[in-house]
Amino acid sequence: MFGQMRAALGIPKTVDILHHIESLPPHQQPAAHESIRQIEREAMKTQAPQPGLSKLMSYLDSRGIRKAICTRNFDMPVQHLLSKFLADTVIHPVVTREFKPPKPDPAGILYIAKDWGLEDGQGVTDATGLIMVGDSIDDMTAGRRAGAATVLLVNDINRHLAEHEHTDLVVDQLDDLIDILERGFRGRDIVPNKIQ
Repeated sequence: MFGQMRAALGIPKTVDILHHIESLPPHQQPAAHESIRQIEREAMKTQAPQPGLSKLMSYLDSRGIRKAICTRNFDMPVQHLLSKFLADTVIHPVVTREFKPPKPDPAGILYIAKDWGLEDGQGVTDATGLIMVGDSIDDMTAGRRAGAATVLLVNDINRHLAEHEHTDLVVDQLDDLIDILERGFRGRDIVPNKIQ
């Protein structure tokens, strides 16, 4: 969808879509937001779950492992995904692009950690026990900056990120994580950004 969004906005691949919209004059922003929402609405019609999603969610649910979403999508496609493919699992909180600042800033992941009560001994939000699973550089960078371990769901478009310094681990499909979690996966040691 990103190519379609950039074409609709008339911007090159090197320009961040959300930053571009925020840089527009205030009276132009609503129309720009609506143009990308329309592309997302169209994509919902053919939305399908990632391979291994159901199996991974069942595994996480059976072990009482919490799950959240941090995305740059707007809420409608996310709610569609949840109701159509994940109706039997609890995912909370759901952080969409309305949350500021969006990924690659770590704020959304740190918000999730805070919501879950993950703090160090001084009351500082701590995301070091979390795993950020995603398919973009924004996902890997936000996870890395928050102090979470990062897992890249690799595909033909993002394969170059497999060796990126912000990527801890690479999986071909989501249920590949089950064996990894059983063995006790842990990301590289880093010094995370923390918020009060």
